[in-house]
Order: sequence, then C-alpha cells, then structure tokens
Amino acid sequence: MAQGRAAGRAGPERRSGEAADVQLKKNSCQFRVLGQRLGTLEAGNSKLLILESMASSHETEIKFRIADFPGLATKLRELGFVEATPRTHEMNVLFDLPGRQLRARGDILRIRRYGDVWILTHKATAEPNDRLHKVRVETETRVEDGTKLEAILRALQFEPVFRYEKFRAEWKDGLGHVVIDETPIGNFGEIEGPAEWIDRVARELGIGTADYITDTYGGLFFAWKKKTASSATEMTFAATSKP
Repeated sequence: MAQGRAAGRAGPERRSGEAADVQLKKNSCQFRVLGQRLGTLEAGNSKLLILESMASSHETEIKFRIADFPGLATKLRELGFVEATPRTHEMNVLFDLPGRQLRARGDILRIRRYGDVWILTHKATAEPNDRLHKVRVETETRVEDGTKLEAILRALQFEPVFRYEKFRAEWKDGLGHVVIDETPIGNFGEIEGPAEWIDRVARELGIGTADYITDTYGGLFFAWKKKTASSATEMTFAATSKP
C-alpha cells in the first residue's frame, strides 16, 4: 500500500517535469524549423529552430541623409508627428552561419539592444518589384536576455559577423514612422510605412526620390570605409574614430 500511495503521488521532480512538458507544448507552436524560413540550413547534423514572433509584417522603408539635423525634428512637429521614443543608444549585432549562408541569400539575423530592450529580428530577402523602396518581410520579438540568446546562437554555429551602433529617436503620426539616426558615418533618417505615405512624407520633408537610399547600414558602412580608407571593421563610434 505504501508503494501504491507513493506511486500515486507526484513528487517535486515529477511535477516540475510535467510543468516543463506543458510549457514546452505551449512554446512549440511558436517555433518553426529555420530551414522553412531561410532555406535548408544545417548546423552540424541538426536542423535549427528559431522563435517565430507574431510581429511578422512587410517592412517598406527608405533611408536618406540628413542635411539639417535640428531642422528635421522641427519639420516633423509641423507635419503633426510626435516623438514616440527619445534619443536612445542602440547596439546591433548581425549573425550568420559559416560560409555566410544568410548573406548569400540576402537575409539578416540580428540581435539589437535598444536602451534596455533586447530584440531578435529576422529580415527576409528584399523584394525586387519595388525599385524606389526597400520591401521585405520582417519578423521580430523581444527577448529577456540578449547575452544568453547570443550564447544559444553561437552553440548553433551562428557567428557574429558585423556590429553597428547609433543613437535613434523615433517619430510617428499614426500611419507610419520616421526615425532619426546619429551613426558613426553620418546622420540618416528612415521613413517606414505604406509606399504612398513614404513618398508624401518625403516630399513634405524636401526629400526627392533621387535622395532615397535602400542600402543597409552594413552596405553604407563598407562604402564609407572604401571612400575614407578607414581601417575600421565595425560601425561603432570607437572603431571609426581610430586613424
């Protein structure tokens, strides 16, 4: 009887195991084989899993160089924009597999620290049917601890391949948003939202389509590096300040 009662009771280890199983089942619906999203990518003999956020959408945006930094914020206020996030430090790390498989496909996997917030982002290959704007599917989710997430990615054979930092302020008007970036290679703005809205806001800011930039910050950095003959290997304030 003692054995029967003991068998009928769930000890702490069993209860914790059952709880973990329940949590795993809840989490399993949020995971997808990375190969389904980025193609067949292998790390050793294992397929890779990545958290799929519900915040997946088509991102449409353009960048532009900021000629009048103080004047841009003034103009945004005149157009009815409000500052959603004040100037905040941001550090970004891009990851890839050996052989740069993601880069070859045009995909981006990034961990961003924006102030105290960690965000994991995947950006799919840009769609080729819009020559004026950059259009791509973006999926992102907040994570609790970016350093632990990096350890997980490294264990799956992902490697950090590029770092870039900036100070960013975000403005919005209900239809889209404009960000103001202070970077080590100059000041840039981004306008993100529906394509027609982007073009209208750009015109109101005095930005012509010839001023649109659809390159990534990585692309802009390496163009800057070639132009300046800088020895910097990452787009950080410390690295770009060295002779």
